[in-house]
Amino acid sequence: MNVRKPRFAGSWYPGTENECRQEIEKFTKFNVSVSSKRIKRVGGIVPHAGWQFSGQIACNVLYCLKGLQDPDLIIVFGMHLPSNGPNIMMPEGAWETPLGLIRVHEDLAQMLIKRFPFEIETPSKFFQDNTIELQMPLIKYFFPNAKVLAMGVPPNATSIEIGKTVVKYAEQLNLSIKVLGSTDLTHYGPNFGMTTKGRGRDAVNWVRYENDRRIIELMLDLEPEKVIQEALNNHNACCGGAAAAAIVSAKQLGATESESLVYATSYDKSPSDSFVGYAGIIF
Repeated sequence: MNVRKPRFAGSWYPGTENECRQEIEKFTKFNVSVSSKRIKRVGGIVPHAGWQFSGQIACNVLYCLKGLQDPDLIIVFGMHLPSNGPNIMMPEGAWETPLGLIRVHEDLAQMLIKRFPFEIETPSKFFQDNTIELQMPLIKYFFPNAKVLAMGVPPNATSIEIGKTVVKYAEQLNLSIKVLGSTDLTHYGPNFGMTTKGRGRDAVNWVRYENDRRIIELMLDLEPEKVIQEALNNHNACCGGAAAAAIVSAKQLGATESESLVYATSYDKSPSDSFVGYAGIIF
């Protein structure tokens, strides 16, 4: 079996099994915001900065997706892509994590490749992408027996169709699944070319209470098309297609409600003129 080696282990997240487990256990022991709703949770939105900044939020979402029975498959939508970018997928092999290998669900991948155009990655030739890789150790920890299928989807209408179709095909294969959309929110400051609201606390408050709040509300309202348009217009989600595809998939799985678990910015942990917003949402 061909294995995709990690590119961010030991830098953006711990590089050994012991260190990963200790970090995840710290997140879950002290900092998890657990949903009070006793309803089926089918998916969520996770951030993808280094674990020191947003790992706790992503961990919260995965922790809350745990149920009485683990799913067969986790679908992960991600990647930083323009609206005219390609759909991207690694349809075979496995992802290596410090906690062990996660196999790709190759049957489902092949069904999607026959339906949509994909730029194909292999375990030895792929884009260096943090949006998906940073979720893999968390998936392995919380769902140790699940397979994965990860896709890069741009912010356009095809991504919404992919989100619908992946659930349809999974049902045809009699698979139980959960879905994740990996996106960070506003990238503000001189490092990111956005300084319209100045610097310091006023800028942070604008990002937190206005720019990020608008797109979070659309995610909570389960409005995938509006999420894409909002992200394109106001640059408040770096992976709007991934978020939209996850919302569509969650709705196909029966989601009618959502919950905002955690919101934070990198400024909260490391004050700077340049900072990023993060949200954890459950469907």
